[in-house]
Amino acid sequence: MSPQTAALAALANLYEQDYALWLDTTGQLLKAGRLAEVDIANLLEELNDMGRSEKQALTSNLIVVLMHLLKYAYQPGQRSNSWRFTLKEHRRRLQEALGTSPSLMDYFEQIFADCYQEARDLTATETGVGLENFPIESPFTQEQVLDRAFLPR
Repeated sequence: MSPQTAALAALANLYEQDYALWLDTTGQLLKAGRLAEVDIANLLEELNDMGRSEKQALTSNLIVVLMHLLKYAYQPGQRSNSWRFTLKEHRRRLQEALGTSPSLMDYFEQIFADCYQEARDLTATETGVGLENFPIESPFTQEQVLDRAFLPR
């Protein structure tokens, strides 16, 4: 086994044994331009996971905002500071994600209708309000969902 092959095998093992050290070592190798020594397979896996994680967080935050907008609109007697806080916080998270990764806006637009359907179903289950009482299509625009000041009447 060549020294380079042994170093790559050791780095791949490090990924399984000490993730933080693997990250640090990989970063140092990249900074030094020692690309031949980088554990490319695990680095690619990590990069792909990061992209998936960003999209999953965007999806989750969008569903939470849509659920709370539905509850706010269809249960006016139960409106609370807690609901307003949740809306504010999850909108902040959405705006932060879209601000740091503007390319996620295309993804946001693609998933909006599906996220509304999920939010509609979850809201009906959580509140006991029949699913048929919520519109089939989102009564909220994408702009309203992102607007921290918007609250349904």
